[in-house]
Amino acid sequence: ILKSEIELLKEQLRRKKINFDEKIQIGIMVETPSAAINAHHLAKEVDFFSIGTNDLTQYTLAVDRGNELIAHIYNPMSPSVLNLIKRVIDASHSEGKWTGMCGEFAGDKSAACLLLGMGLDEFSMSAIAIPKIKGIIRKTKFSEAKKLAEEVL
Repeated sequence: ILKSEIELLKEQLRRKKINFDEKIQIGIMVETPSAAINAHHLAKEVDFFSIGTNDLTQYTLAVDRGNELIAHIYNPMSPSVLNLIKRVIDASHSEGKWTGMCGEFAGDKSAACLLLGMGLDEFSMSAIAIPKIKGIIRKTKFSEAKKLAEEVL
């Protein structure tokens, strides 16, 4: 349905002679467990995924980050969260698509090698985190990162 609706919108733009990028990529944010679980279906409809780890972690673990009584339970390194992230990456790659990640986890230096090994294609983070993560990724052999991901998962 999504692809046909996008084609209709493109046709309307053409008729109105409004310039647009014919090859524009359409993606979705994966921020809920249900979207991650159904990623293999969604991957057929979009050009890419962007995993929003802050919300995905919160909803997967049923933890309100803003509630100081339970915020300590919030952990993107939880096996449940990591398995959902891997599921999304694998679904996109099986369809020849790419996956990015935004949220605090994408800029977490302790997670960079793991995420790389899981097959994450793009990291979106605050500017202050870029040099550190870039340095870690440059020093990491993909084979070692992949081995780490296999051990963790």
